[in-house]
Amino acid sequence: MRIVYFGTPDFAVKPLERLLSDGENIVAVVTSHDKKVGRKQILTPSPVKAFALDKGIKVLEYTSVRKEGVEDLKALDADLFITCAFGQILSEEVLAIPRLYTLNIHGSLLPKYRGAAPIQAAVLAGERETGITIMKTVLAMDAGDIMFAKKISIGEDETSGELFDKLSELGAACIAEAVARVKDGTASFTPQNESLATYVKKIEKTDGELDFSLSAAEIKNRVRAFEPWPSAYTFFRGEQLKIHKVSVAQGKGNAGEVIDEKKFEIACGDGSVVVEELTKQGSKRMRAEDFLRGCKLLRGEKLGC
Repeated sequence: MRIVYFGTPDFAVKPLERLLSDGENIVAVVTSHDKKVGRKQILTPSPVKAFALDKGIKVLEYTSVRKEGVEDLKALDADLFITCAFGQILSEEVLAIPRLYTLNIHGSLLPKYRGAAPIQAAVLAGERETGITIMKTVLAMDAGDIMFAKKISIGEDETSGELFDKLSELGAACIAEAVARVKDGTASFTPQNESLATYVKKIEKTDGELDFSLSAAEIKNRVRAFEPWPSAYTFFRGEQLKIHKVSVAQGKGNAGEVIDEKKFEIACGDGSVVVEELTKQGSKRMRAEDFLRGCKLLRGEKLGC
């Protein structure tokens, strides 16, 4: 079976690696163009492109595959397309190209958390489980019929970054099973329940700013959800503080104020949080106790300004 794989970030590498290790015929990989990365703006290939080139797989790059790639894709004579965190919407014309259909590896338990940031959304909501859904791609976002889904638990302190790694591994196992079902003729699909669908937007850098009028539990979820990017942050004495880890406590006070200067406890709209790990502007990530050795907090001092 001839497969074309569409993917861009690290999340999409493990499934591609698994398909290759299973001996699947990946005739090409489709990804986005190289992007400038870091302070020096070095032109860098996507993780999927770098992996594919290392394995000697043909790579096709498009700013918009639906505008630029149709004829190239038709020429590949593919039986199946597989998408995983590709980052572009496929047109009806593209979806009609493979002999069979297009499968998508989605990082949530559909129909919940359709959209660009399903993993962060699950953490933000305080979910205790999430998973991978293998579905048939259609024009509407993440609305296709489901082949199957598999669940994993979310730890109380687990971050989006940690969950990304686990779900990438699960996605690899799931797509291997899905392709096997397609090949042996046992693949079947179930329509999604539209009444249960929820949508999540792309995460922006500004989403990381903490609002301490939220409850302590919500603050903790935001810290976990935005780790490692864009990082939860606040402002203290005119400088940005990135907050990487907090624990929930039961302290009371005005939202955003330091209520225990010895252990960096901050009042929230309901309860309080104790900062455990942070990054001071211009410094490296550190434990809160190390930060407090060089910075004396004042009770009543307010964060967020």
